[in-house]
Amino acid sequence: MGESQNALFPNYGRYPFTFVKGDGSRLWDENGKEYLDLMCGLAVTNLGHAPKQVKERLKNQVDTLWHTSNLFHIPDQQKLAELLVANSCADAVFFCNSGAEANEAAIKLARRYYQKVIGKPERYEIITFHMSFHGRTLATLTATGQDKVKEGFSPLPEGFVYAPFNDAEALEKLIGDRTCAIMLEMVQGEGGVNPVDPVFVKRVAELCEQHGLLLIVDEIQTGMGRTGKLFAYEHYGIEPDVFTLAKGLGSGMPIGAMLGKEKLREAFSAGSHGSTFGGNYLSTAAGVATLETILEEKLSERAAELGSYIVSELEQKLAGNPLVEQIRGLGLLIGIGLNRSAAEIINELHNEGILVVSAGPNVIRLAPSLLISKEDLDRGLDAICTILAKKAGAAV
Repeated sequence: MGESQNALFPNYGRYPFTFVKGDGSRLWDENGKEYLDLMCGLAVTNLGHAPKQVKERLKNQVDTLWHTSNLFHIPDQQKLAELLVANSCADAVFFCNSGAEANEAAIKLARRYYQKVIGKPERYEIITFHMSFHGRTLATLTATGQDKVKEGFSPLPEGFVYAPFNDAEALEKLIGDRTCAIMLEMVQGEGGVNPVDPVFVKRVAELCEQHGLLLIVDEIQTGMGRTGKLFAYEHYGIEPDVFTLAKGLGSGMPIGAMLGKEKLREAFSAGSHGSTFGGNYLSTAAGVATLETILEEKLSERAAELGSYIVSELEQKLAGNPLVEQIRGLGLLIGIGLNRSAAEIINELHNEGILVVSAGPNVIRLAPSLLISKEDLDRGLDAICTILAKKAGAAV
């Protein structure tokens, strides 16, 4: 392990274990220790590890054809696009490899729409929000409203300004002649699991309509049933012009997608944007199987029910715990806000065989599989509450 780690750039702070097998909500490390996974590879494995439906489709595809370029028709790419369009407000889909690529495509589409379709090249500026997270490419880290991800990467691309989250008055003051779009997360995941205010969302949509701006919703973490709807924007009674997907779309196969309204189709003419691997045979086979399973088994509804259960249990069991400030989230994307660093708590949970991850320095993030059993959830919640109670006792 040491030698192989030395051959890698040290840009990840890795935990000291290696997983060799996964099944449902369980992982096993190289020593045979079993873990309950409540983080799903950062909200990626929405159907759990190695789900049967996806595994069988992938095996068939591996035996048939892996890759052609996007210069040829790819049947499952077309099928996945049709499924996504049929179950959303979008009319067209572009496939890529990741969430950052999907957001990069949304940024490019917005600018090209105004420059090539509307004929207003001066409108290129996109407003995003403090504590947002939109990716690690140069454009998407610039779009991100957190300075820590930008450190050391100057000069950054122009054309992004940042508004306070959930502050409509401050947002309106930033809209100007150069603004072309507003980019928003329905729940800020990396920023601390902060759900957007429904009244604010309505106002953002009104401002976009009033000023002729595109509304881009980043659903990289919140999409694919995680929040209790197939897409999180459905909670708020609005329809974005563009929204982006990735993490839960392919059950762990690398795939991202940007979806947009009909009026935007013309902005991406042949040759204007592309991806070598995006939407290939393997990733779209996984995407089709994943989405069909979510729809057929009504997993969005299940996520809503389990999410409500988790919040209720945590609020009851953690009531009066002096370390806990707030339980918040939407569906199966839940944050436990603490008044101290979450790292120590998370390390103790790992020692107990419970995998969770932070969202910012003081928040424990829970993002279990949409198929996790009630028994497994109870085991995980009991472990979290027991450790927080012990830490609170030690702190008194």
